[in-house]
Amino acid sequence: MSKTDTQKTVKFKVKRQNAPGQNSHYDEFEVLYEQGMNVISLLMATKEFPKTSSGKEVEPVCYESSCLEEVCGSCTMLINGKVQQACTALVDNIQGDITLEPMSKFPVRRDLIVDRSKMFENLKKIKAWIEVDGIYDLGEGPKMSPEIQEENYILSRCMTCGCCLEACPQWTNDNLFVGAQAISQAVLFNSHPNGQNTKEDRTQALIDNGLNNCGNAQACVKACPKEIPLTESIARANGMATVHSVKKLLR
Repeated sequence: MSKTDTQKTVKFKVKRQNAPGQNSHYDEFEVLYEQGMNVISLLMATKEFPKTSSGKEVEPVCYESSCLEEVCGSCTMLINGKVQQACTALVDNIQGDITLEPMSKFPVRRDLIVDRSKMFENLKKIKAWIEVDGIYDLGEGPKMSPEIQEENYILSRCMTCGCCLEACPQWTNDNLFVGAQAISQAVLFNSHPNGQNTKEDRTQALIDNGLNNCGNAQACVKACPKEIPLTESIARANGMATVHSVKKLLR
């Protein structure tokens, strides 16, 4: 932060790209500091005052955000090289100059907006849902122990933000490995009583989509903003895959 006319200001750089496949460049902005402001506040200021710190008029920065409370997962970006949610990244907690960049593992659409569709396609591959036959009243669902409920709730907090995949050295946008996010969701649905009927299909889908490609770097669990025990999910998925493979051999 710097002082201009006795008022604090915040300078930050944004990596910009007008369209997919085009060259990128950096623009520097300077906005008035407000106590408690986050990175989204900085980006909102570029819409109100779309000028660089040198006075050049530019288009406002394009970015995604919705909930502003770390629930939707849409504002994921690199902040000083670290992948995190912009809505909970407070300016006062960021050390040094602020540089904002889009995630590097996903195709850039424009500025800080990336195409995360691969994550949702991977959820389809591993059948991350529970089949429901019909729209009539199905009555009460199966009872679950408080211990299982607690385990499943932690896994259900995933918001498909992409932090774990950006941090993973094994995952890329064009390889077979589905990554920690999809694996953990498969474990979630496999452990639900209503998901037991399709557990074998889900486990086989994990095997077919690179489950054993995990190198146990554990970068995913460190990057997860919801503190989901992703490495535990991967270990559980490998156990399920082992049992599933043995059963296939014995049939």
